[in-house]
Amino acid sequence: MFPATIIIDDTTLRDGEQSAGVAFNLDEKVEIATRLDALGVPELEIGIPAMGEVEREDIRAIAGLGLKASLLVWSRMRADDIRLCAGLGVGMVDISIPLSDQQIERKLGKSRAWVLESIEYHVKLATDLGLEVSVGGEDSSRADTDFLLCAAETAQHAGAQRFRFADTLGVMEPFGVFERIATLRRAIDIDIEMHAHDDLGLATANTLAAVRGGATHVNTTVNGLGERAGNAALEEVAVGLHKLYGQNTGIDLTGFLTLSERVARASGRPVGWHKSVVGEGAFTHEAGVHVDGLLKDILNYQSLDPQDVGRQHTLVLGKHSGANGVIAAYSKLGLMLDRAQAGFLLPRIRAFVTRIKRAPFPVELVAFYFELPLVDIPRGYGMPTQLYDEVVA
Repeated sequence: MFPATIIIDDTTLRDGEQSAGVAFNLDEKVEIATRLDALGVPELEIGIPAMGEVEREDIRAIAGLGLKASLLVWSRMRADDIRLCAGLGVGMVDISIPLSDQQIERKLGKSRAWVLESIEYHVKLATDLGLEVSVGGEDSSRADTDFLLCAAETAQHAGAQRFRFADTLGVMEPFGVFERIATLRRAIDIDIEMHAHDDLGLATANTLAAVRGGATHVNTTVNGLGERAGNAALEEVAVGLHKLYGQNTGIDLTGFLTLSERVARASGRPVGWHKSVVGEGAFTHEAGVHVDGLLKDILNYQSLDPQDVGRQHTLVLGKHSGANGVIAAYSKLGLMLDRAQAGFLLPRIRAFVTRIKRAPFPVELVAFYFELPLVDIPRGYGMPTQLYDEVVA
């Protein structure tokens, strides 16, 4: 049973920036926040006040933009850190504390009882400062289930509006996530947020499983940016919710490509060619059987309409191309081939791609065309004059 509304809380400006070596300046933060808001992302986690005055000034600047999105910041469960979150123009703080015995004992040197007392005290402190509170259960995925429930119930009784289940090390799989979130949903009445990391390549799948289990909020980052292998990708989660679950997140999916490119430049982390939704190859086709199927009916090999995310199909010629793909590619250049001519050109195209390691450019395709027997193309016939001149020069 899905919640009526799924809220995406994008943490590109917090957890995304925690990716090793990534540091956004204020102009980049403002532009990223503005672009996220323009797409309709309803909630943004925009920084860590305890990092210092420069960080707090950046948070104030973003809060002063008048964005439609709700804003929150992140804090350790420490009184001095929490006090720094007040007066920044931000309405909510996620207060994080470890819940696994591993981290409670080996990182904090504390006990489970101390954690529960800390949650009760610090939630009240934050609410007294006028902040709404999400209690972030760090390493929830490795926590004892009974203690996890006890911590979430303590957060609710202390006045928290939300509990964040963090798969901090990315060690969970969708079936386990569904069971954990469903168990939490039966135990507490406050909102539940899923925070997934991608160490096993399952962050998006785990996020969608959390929604099926009853999570009301999900954390994402643009391009899946984040610590180690990254977080659940905004573009994947939003499209998955829409395509697989019929959930309208209110986000304009067509704007993902430009947002992705901007974050890639600001972070210095290029998007992989095969990256879903926003990667260059996401809607690129070469294999002959696929291209032939697309040319006959686009639904033969289309699971996601690229126009839904501001993209379009691209057909390229390569080692696995077939005659129909060659004919279609040359047709776009204004050159009509029959199947015999396409068969003549295929070995040249395949040899070129094997040697050069890329698809041939238009000028190279036209050069191959001139190798056809008895071919003589008058200047300007069927192709751009500039392209013709490049070939015969």
